[in-house]
Amino acid sequence: MPELNFDAGASQRIDVWLWAVRAFKTRSLAQKQIKSGHVRIDGDRAKPADKVRIGQVVVIRRPGAERVLTVQGFLDTRGPASMAAACYIDTSPPPNPLLRAPVPKREKGAGRPTKKDRRAWDRLRGRTSR
Repeated sequence: MPELNFDAGASQRIDVWLWAVRAFKTRSLAQKQIKSGHVRIDGDRAKPADKVRIGQVVVIRRPGAERVLTVQGFLDTRGPASMAAACYIDTSPPPNPLLRAPVPKREKGAGRPTKKDRRAWDRLRGRTSR
């Protein structure tokens, strides 16, 4: 069972912390996102070996939304989600509902959509066509 650490002087690599608190599925995926510039610590661009400390704010950019996590503790290894949730406070803004437009549905057997149908769907989604 992983051990929780809430010591104020403790620190941990950002890639290990993101993996341990289940922000990313694998540590290598966390490293890839950090190197791509999608992770910031207290507003500064992070590197995989940067240390994160209790009280720091970690921002993870994702398509359509961003996660804002305040570090509260550390795990030595990846564990259950309940333990991971104890290691951060999530202060993320709600996602933009316009980016999650519903997918148009067609009746079964109605055939392939026509050009007129596709243009109507584009107007519904807020895209303009000519």
